[in-house]
Amino acid sequence: MARRKCNRYSGIGGQAVLEGVMMKNKEKYAVAVRKPDGQIEIELENYQSVQDKHKITQIPFIRGIFNFVDSLVLGTKCLNYSASFYEEEDGKESGFDRFVDKVTGGNAEKFLTGFTTVISIGLAIGLFIVLPYFVSTLFQAYIRNQSVMAILEGLVRILIFVLYVWGISALKDIKRLYQYHGAEHKCINCIEKGRPLTVHNVMRSSRQHRRCGTSFMFFVLFVSIILFFFIRVDNLLLRVVLRILLMPVVAGISYEIIRLAGRTDNLLVRILSAPGMWIQRMTTKEPDESMVEVAIAAVEAVFDWKQYLKDTFGYEVDETWMDDEPRQLENVGELEE
Repeated sequence: MARRKCNRYSGIGGQAVLEGVMMKNKEKYAVAVRKPDGQIEIELENYQSVQDKHKITQIPFIRGIFNFVDSLVLGTKCLNYSASFYEEEDGKESGFDRFVDKVTGGNAEKFLTGFTTVISIGLAIGLFIVLPYFVSTLFQAYIRNQSVMAILEGLVRILIFVLYVWGISALKDIKRLYQYHGAEHKCINCIEKGRPLTVHNVMRSSRQHRRCGTSFMFFVLFVSIILFFFIRVDNLLLRVVLRILLMPVVAGISYEIIRLAGRTDNLLVRILSAPGMWIQRMTTKEPDESMVEVAIAAVEAVFDWKQYLKDTFGYEVDETWMDDEPRQLENVGELEE
């Protein structure tokens, strides 16, 4: 088989959760979690996206806004599910849990997921949008040029993001989360390179992927620098408010860029993707084989990778040599990272 230089788009995506991985394919998603007893628990569900209900949400540059919200809601729900396996063993419902359940009419989980999502968005805006602006104003006495100030604000925003990512990577739980993040990417890269989804093949695949949420966040920061560069208002409060109100626009543009990056492999796309891929060296870590097994379980719950390899790469996986790596490499070929 000829060597393949770029990935073939599969349509699946996911995220790391506590001791596990979530994978999503169209409307289906699966969360695979390694429980404290060592067994892998898999939850398979359908996710009703806002984008499935209204045609307007499918329009380019608008769809990215709703996709971002969907990702936050689903991601929070999956994180809560994975965390439930590692709560206190007594599992007793607290008074607060009973109160919220009563007030929400039995919809405590939906309420808490929504509340957590709103708080997460608020914290992200405060940390990566508002704070960089006020930090950059400290230099106003020395820099009179507004264009230079706008660029400085963007650089401060990127610096805060990189320091945040680097700082939390030192936490033990976050490091394991980053390892599962690496396992998620490795699985997707494995099948998009045309390799059978085995532990061996996944382990030798790249842990970086262009459609990663980390790359999306970098595009958000990059697009915000360009967009905010042209915002020239004198009122301090109005400048802050405009930055917040324009975030959906930034998210919509960033989504289209990362969507393009996941489907093409020209020089411009590689250049635009390079910073995000570099940051992924911090947000992904090399997983062990047990983590890869969890990620594979999540993929196989929502995606027929054997049919995908047949349709996309033109060969069928022979079950008799799934674990015969020398023969496997002879038939499939060494594929580039």
